[in-house]
Amino acid sequence: MMELGNKIKKLRTEQNRNLMDIANVCGFSKSLLSKIENGKTIPPISTLIKIADALGTKVSILLDDQQQSGTIYTTKEASEARMTKTDRGYSFFTFAVERSEKLMQPFLFISRKDENDSKNLYSHNGEEFIFILEGEMRYKVGNVEYMLKPGDSLYFDSIEKHTLMPITDEVKYMAVFTQSKLSNS
Repeated sequence: MMELGNKIKKLRTEQNRNLMDIANVCGFSKSLLSKIENGKTIPPISTLIKIADALGTKVSILLDDQQQSGTIYTTKEASEARMTKTDRGYSFFTFAVERSEKLMQPFLFISRKDENDSKNLYSHNGEEFIFILEGEMRYKVGNVEYMLKPGDSLYFDSIEKHTLMPITDEVKYMAVFTQSKLSNS
């Protein structure tokens, strides 16, 4: 994922903006943004959404710039082979990154109980839909906590603080995010 940091840095410098500008818009430290740009940390998706918003782009463009339109077919093997591990106790795969003009961004997540930190609260623009494939977890949106088992789903405004706590050793779920309409579109 080294190219992710380079892409963020390239977009930022093309816009003649410094680390502080973007960090301030996103509401996090300049050093965190620097670590992301230098490939030293893989940020959670909520952080990537904030960076994409700040740069006036979409998450999928940060994750891949092999642009393609039309139908994107992904095999189970391809998605499992291309999971990206974060330092937040989960791995993810981004579906259809090649397609730039998307109204939604689907992901496959695998969250591990022994690595998950339920103190990680996420909040970002847009809406979110999650669907449990395997395992069980508690998922908190705002002040309400839900018990989720395979086949259960949640649809919520992702600006509400949300977090998850795996109950089984591993939880595999699909999440679909929408990114709010960009101001320059």
